[in-house]
Amino acid sequence: MEFSIKSGRPEKQRSACVVVGVFEPRKLSAAAEVVDTAAHQFLSEILRRGDMDGKAGTCLLLHGVPGVEADRILLVGLGKEREFREKAYRAALATAVRQLNETGGFDGTVYLTELNVRKRDVGWKIRQAVLAVQETVYRFDRLKSKKDEVRRPLRKLTFCVNHRNELAAAEAALGEGLAIAAGAELAKNLGNLPGNICTPTYLADQARQLAKSHSLGVDILDRIDMEKLGMNTLLSVARGSHEPPKFIVLRHVGGPAGAKPTVLVGKGVTFDSGGISLKPGLEMDEMKYDMCGAASVMGTLKAAALMKLPLNVIGVIPTTENMPGGAATKPGDVVTSMSGQTVEILNTDAEGRLILCDALTYVERFDPECVVDIATLTGACVIALGHIASGLLANHEGLARELLDAGDEAYDRAWQLPLWDDYQEQLKSNFADMANIGGRPAGTITAACFLARFTDKYRWAHLDIAGTAWRSGKEKGATGRPVPLLSHFLMERARNAPKSGGKRKRG
Repeated sequence: MEFSIKSGRPEKQRSACVVVGVFEPRKLSAAAEVVDTAAHQFLSEILRRGDMDGKAGTCLLLHGVPGVEADRILLVGLGKEREFREKAYRAALATAVRQLNETGGFDGTVYLTELNVRKRDVGWKIRQAVLAVQETVYRFDRLKSKKDEVRRPLRKLTFCVNHRNELAAAEAALGEGLAIAAGAELAKNLGNLPGNICTPTYLADQARQLAKSHSLGVDILDRIDMEKLGMNTLLSVARGSHEPPKFIVLRHVGGPAGAKPTVLVGKGVTFDSGGISLKPGLEMDEMKYDMCGAASVMGTLKAAALMKLPLNVIGVIPTTENMPGGAATKPGDVVTSMSGQTVEILNTDAEGRLILCDALTYVERFDPECVVDIATLTGACVIALGHIASGLLANHEGLARELLDAGDEAYDRAWQLPLWDDYQEQLKSNFADMANIGGRPAGTITAACFLARFTDKYRWAHLDIAGTAWRSGKEKGATGRPVPLLSHFLMERARNAPKSGGKRKRG
């Protein structure tokens, strides 16, 4: 899809279709009123007859509208004006794109981006428009012998802004939106691949390709390297699988030499059977999505590279399968982590924290400005927050606020949960420094408490994306979240980064 920005009157656009909005009940948007005036109240008459009432999710395609240059006018229902918020804005764009794909025209000129969305500027509207459009047209059919038959003639979209002095900001936002959308698409593609294709070795190969195409640095550690480093908790998860584990390090060097990096750590369990603590068979196929944290890190590094962010960013991905087998780790086993702390593994299905804790120790060598880990970690987070918000826990309130603000700006929201020492009591073990589970109560929090024991030397935050990384049911598939959140987090840090290798002001 080709995108462009312009400012101009809707009735003057030589386009296959001009898209304008209608609020409920039967109120024309500003751009629609301009068209209506040029068409001698043609649109008003349609509304008066009841052919369109402006209800959200509805649309009406008009041919041969008098007084306008476009071949067609598409009216898109916006719902009630006083209730028009971020969700309604994105939904209206999705409705418009679905209809445009059915018109037979190759291009569309969209005036929905002129609408007022409370407390959102033109940059936000353009970025979200790109993301909403790309999400609407996304299909994953590469593994089908016959591709999905979806009529998709639309090749170009033009987003219109109210004033010419908004063009520069809109153009910049368009570039950012395209970069974030490309990163989210990479994350979705990786997440949607089955476990027999997307293995740890495949992820490592994809990391090498990403590094080559976007001038990133890359290192891949193999099992022998991990053994030398003492990554025994990570290796304990890999023991039951014939697939070798990998440890991926990607580097985007956009900031000044000596500037401390922002480090993203992504859980990369390419298939999670639960190990000896075997999961129920129902919906176990969805455990191919247990590497969506890793996919989001790769997608975010791609977005950062495309935007050429002036920031040093390191992506770290521990990746393995978690399988049962004769060599698999058993409940009750005790292993020594890279940090030297010992862990009693009471449940082998609590494996994400075992591979992350060694990665969190490894990143100390980078002297990071901050570390954010991203993981489909706990089913408890789905129960707590559903599929709307990612769970957020942190050992530094300033970092937590940065991520919450980024999620709000990206419309990829997170919700903070407490990381109080009181919860650490649940991880006590009679035989090791800690157990890897803390029981059913507060499962998301105790999982983060486990990880917190490996993060004393830097500012750290944890994103639990178990409820947001993929959808189940009829629309089953990876969502690409939280690439938008992480991208906005890095964009804001890049804006506030020092111009030399000096220390960043801590929040």
